[in-house]
Amino acid sequence: MAVRVEVASDLLRWAVERAGWDEEAIERRAPRLGEWLAGTQQPTLKQLEKFASDTHTPFGLLFLPEPPIEELPIPDMRTMGNASVTHPSADLLDTIYLCQTRQDWYRTYVQENRAAEPDFVGSASTDSDPILVADRMRELLRFDLPERRAFSSWEDAARQLIDRIEQIGVLVMVNGVVGANTHRKLNPEEFRGFALADPLVPLIFVNGADTKAAQIFTMVHELAHIWLGESAVSDTAMNAEDGVDDELWCNQVAAEVLVPLATLRSDYSGQPDAEELERLARKYRVSTLVVLKRIFDAQFLSWEDYRKRYAGECQRVVEILSARRGDGGGGNYYYTQPIRLSRQFAQAVITSALEGTTTYREAYQLLGTKKHATFENLADELGVA
Repeated sequence: MAVRVEVASDLLRWAVERAGWDEEAIERRAPRLGEWLAGTQQPTLKQLEKFASDTHTPFGLLFLPEPPIEELPIPDMRTMGNASVTHPSADLLDTIYLCQTRQDWYRTYVQENRAAEPDFVGSASTDSDPILVADRMRELLRFDLPERRAFSSWEDAARQLIDRIEQIGVLVMVNGVVGANTHRKLNPEEFRGFALADPLVPLIFVNGADTKAAQIFTMVHELAHIWLGESAVSDTAMNAEDGVDDELWCNQVAAEVLVPLATLRSDYSGQPDAEELERLARKYRVSTLVVLKRIFDAQFLSWEDYRKRYAGECQRVVEILSARRGDGGGGNYYYTQPIRLSRQFAQAVITSALEGTTTYREAYQLLGTKKHATFENLADELGVA
């Protein structure tokens, strides 16, 4: 006879909420959950183990008397209706923990190789002039408008920006799933990105499930957090009158880096219709939402008109994301994995393993692979011999 296990109903509800399951997912993945919650039947040990695995819940936590309070390991600066967001999902938590593990390894690697600290980490405060900080950032990144005209697409612009941020000493990881698990897709409505500040090995993560244009803004926004010398989870919302000072400042810096206000004033035709938004978005390689915000910043729109137009444009962006959400970050593994991992980080891990400093087993774990053939192919893709 199968052994049945008593579990508090609150813990079952907590695990489902943490996993972000809707009614359809519950019916498909845990059809007997209703019976377990009602207490008419308890799950077997095997059923509970599968439930824990499917909800990405540590098995032992299901035996607690009540749900644990899980807090983000870094400051949460996201806002929704100007209120802080609570109850981080398992996907967000696991992504942060994974990036922290990789950052810890890379810090040791860099220390052993005596690399210099980037001088911009913590060099600014929210009292710093966003325009001056943006000028310095564009200068370091070589990402001014003349350089951007050579980019063939938003994807090309994003790749170029990633490379340039890594060249100044910041790891950049862009991923639309948790690790390499294409069944665990990240939700851009929960978070756009986060920064892990460190004086030696700063890291930024961008939610790759977002549009390419939105990813570019998030990348620069998170880089602004590195300039402040602070770690943070962000949503980069641009339609709030007030909110966390740090987030508002980072938005100002990112907007000025990508769409300098002085330039926009001369470029803008005077009519914020869809055609004009798309034209400017293509020119600056940003999202139409960023363009709309800059038109407001230039005082061409009232606050009420801006909010109305912003809401309509957000809806259009959501529809684009919904159409894309099925892809889960597929494609050529050896093209996408270096972007997910950070090319700089992946090259360091492979080099360290080939030199014998890091074991192959640890290298596989850090790179998210289990096969040596995959390791070798990734090394070839990254040009590590």
